[in-house]
Amino acid sequence: MNKVTGNSGAGATQRPRFGRIDADLSLVDAAVDRSADFLFSQQHEDGYWCGELEADAMLEADYIYMHVLLESGDPGRMQRALVEMLRYQNQDGSWSIYPGGPGNISLAVKCYFACKLMGMSPDDPILVRARQWILANGGVVACNTFTKIYLCALGQYDYDAVPAIPPEIVLAPNWFYFNLYEISSWSRAILVPLSIIYAKKPYKKISPEQGIDELFVGGRENADLRLQFDHKRPISWRNFFLLADRAFHIVEAVYIRPLRKLAIRKAEKWMLDRLEMSDGLGAIYPAMMNAIIALRCLGYSDDDPQVIRARDEFEKLGIEEPAGDNHPEPTFRMQPCMSPVWDTAYAVFALGEAGIPRTDPRLLKAVDWMLSKEVRHKGDWAEKVRKTEPGGWYFEFNNEFYPDTDDTAQVLLALSRVENPRERYQYEVSQRAIHWLFAMQCGNGGWASFDKDNTKMIFQYIPFADHNAMLDPPTVDITGRMLEMLSNYGYTRADKRVERAIQFVFREQEPDGSWFGRWGVNYIYGTFLVLRGLEAIGVEHNEPQIQQAAEWIRMVQNPDGGWGESCLSYDDPVQRGIGPSTPSQTAWAILGLLAAGDNRSDSVAKGIRWLLDRQKESGDWDESVGSGVTRQALYTGTGFPRVFYLAYHMYRNYFPLLALTTYKQAMQGVE
Repeated sequence: MNKVTGNSGAGATQRPRFGRIDADLSLVDAAVDRSADFLFSQQHEDGYWCGELEADAMLEADYIYMHVLLESGDPGRMQRALVEMLRYQNQDGSWSIYPGGPGNISLAVKCYFACKLMGMSPDDPILVRARQWILANGGVVACNTFTKIYLCALGQYDYDAVPAIPPEIVLAPNWFYFNLYEISSWSRAILVPLSIIYAKKPYKKISPEQGIDELFVGGRENADLRLQFDHKRPISWRNFFLLADRAFHIVEAVYIRPLRKLAIRKAEKWMLDRLEMSDGLGAIYPAMMNAIIALRCLGYSDDDPQVIRARDEFEKLGIEEPAGDNHPEPTFRMQPCMSPVWDTAYAVFALGEAGIPRTDPRLLKAVDWMLSKEVRHKGDWAEKVRKTEPGGWYFEFNNEFYPDTDDTAQVLLALSRVENPRERYQYEVSQRAIHWLFAMQCGNGGWASFDKDNTKMIFQYIPFADHNAMLDPPTVDITGRMLEMLSNYGYTRADKRVERAIQFVFREQEPDGSWFGRWGVNYIYGTFLVLRGLEAIGVEHNEPQIQQAAEWIRMVQNPDGGWGESCLSYDDPVQRGIGPSTPSQTAWAILGLLAAGDNRSDSVAKGIRWLLDRQKESGDWDESVGSGVTRQALYTGTGFPRVFYLAYHMYRNYFPLLALTTYKQAMQGVE
């Protein structure tokens, strides 16, 4: 009997082969049991799950920047953040927004500046390599607007040269074409405090040794710092908005700002209102950091309760890591936010599918925790959906103003797998959420994440919109999850709203059969969710759209039997479905094939074998790359395509559990 060893992840178990590709169901059963036991071992005593959410080194660089600017923070923690940030410098001197990705100029400049702020010498080999790469890639001028504004506050860029973010944007009425609620919720939460910062123009003088004049190609005194017009297309929205921006700067220079005080007061109130019932503004890192700086710009003292609370929530995102095998020194890293509702909903759903009794007290405790997080107040979404009762769930521990449709649909799926003694209450909560979700359905039949019909493409041409996340359009991955959820609550294609969603999904299919994944990397994610939704809602397996999608999944399978896809596919669609195999993406591909009616192909059998071979004895899977100090989780989650990516540390566990369970059910003929 031959032994095969999984080559991904330390501690992967050895599995016997039996002269065939497909795995004996007893091996699948054993893997499911181990996985379920491991998941339960990760449950918090309060009932929820919350895995780490990992992102790039920008978080540590910004952490250092903020505390230097405000003369706050623990020097030891800042030093440990520097150690963490330096772990991820590339050999060419740059830093990347995902493991194995190309260098990113804004991130590299931030990291270089953080090093200088922490006292590193420009002659240090780390900074020599970084400086060479930055200068070869355009220097500071090539950075995005957010980076430039941060640099302005420490005297490293000119406020007159950055795109204006006027606080007057909060004064625009909702009927006006360019109003605050026509941009994405996350951009809203980031930009409102940033507009206060822009208006107040904070400045802290730092020593010349901490400055970064050396990062300007040709010298700072010779650099043209302003955004340049597109001379190849003189008549364009980009040039129109650049002209408007130049005009605004001229008007500001002569102090023609009749609405500025009113705008700042309204922006302040908007921000303070949304600091209530939340884990910081928007419960996301950049908005929380901007809010702290904005409060200080507005004159709030260090010991003001608003500042103390905002800082406390911000610091809660931090993780202290003692010295260990992967890093000889203690480090400190920041998370972009926390994901307890999302992780709990998926863990409960996967465990319920795995056969854990519907009355298991551990699942009931998790459900009660999720029910306690139901949104009961109107948030930003209500600016467009006014006559709908609040309902649904958010992503984090507390974020009452920003429930999202994706979390809400997944929580509803989780609730459907548990028999709650409070059956009537759970039913009422579920019906409120479904009613809210239907009210949030967009005009084209799909669902976006936080807002309805947030699709005005003109906003992407605004000069400060270079963070590539101004809009929140409907997506097929969320819509696919919505279809799966609705089928679990008795909805069918006979409902016109459901049929509109199906037609939206069909219209969005790529020519090769795949679907784009907005919130997970990338086409494998989008395709698996659509296929599960279509199967659940009753679309026949033999429909050409379904079979074409299944064939695409089979075509992109890796030779080792798994599936993977790099974040590079967002920049180059030719790379879709291409990347090293990962447990989460392999699970998605298997789930997609099973949803398409394929449970007997070699592709499925090899994928199952890949998961079995790489499961550790502890019941979990590994999803990282590198070794020693450079070891880093692979990113299979998406924040903003082409800008910000995530590693959900629990994806590698509950998705394989769901895939193995679904495979077992398919092989046993279980519905």
